[in-house]
Amino acid sequence: MDRSKFFASIRKGLFPSAMSQPQVNGIEAILDEADRRKTPQTWLAYMLATPYLETGATMQPIKENLNYSAQGLLRTFPKYFTPDQANAYARNPQRIANRAYANRMGNGDEASGDGWRYRGRGLVQITGKINYAKFGIADTPDDALIDAVAVRIMFDGMEHGTFTGKKLSDYFHGTTADWVEARRIINGQDRAKDIASYANIFYKAIRDA
Repeated sequence: MDRSKFFASIRKGLFPSAMSQPQVNGIEAILDEADRRKTPQTWLAYMLATPYLETGATMQPIKENLNYSAQGLLRTFPKYFTPDQANAYARNPQRIANRAYANRMGNGDEASGDGWRYRGRGLVQITGKINYAKFGIADTPDDALIDAVAVRIMFDGMEHGTFTGKKLSDYFHGTTADWVEARRIINGQDRAKDIASYANIFYKAIRDA
């Protein structure tokens, strides 16, 4: 791939107001890993599109934002907060995480602090002790914010179906490319069409470069 052509193309289609150095670095790290693994072009395009959405186009690993209002808590975690509890926990991210993620995904109870310790991190955010353990970083969860680790987690999770049981080869093989249904690799169908659109822009840039 001629990376100068690739970057010129995605600047027009996805980064019209210019790219920052961290954005370039994040994409380069993904491209380098794809070269190392000999990743198919369609897979690479979809993997680039995923953090483009998940990180707000920063292309850098991020931490989950849990600074919810009471109304936001009731919309996002209706199973875990009553209206009175939502008012009591609002705008306290650590307490919110410890309650919302308690006693599931391998976490202990609210008092254990596991909800906060294992809140979402990464290019494709992993959440919960059991999921951090799958990638070997349960003892050092902040490692998910290291570029190389975050990239490895994304590639391994999407290639092997570690996130949801669905994997890239389920949707991209031979002449088949199901850009919309591939969202099930990460998160059901949430914003599936948006990611499909971004992935097609990345794919054209890869193919033309």
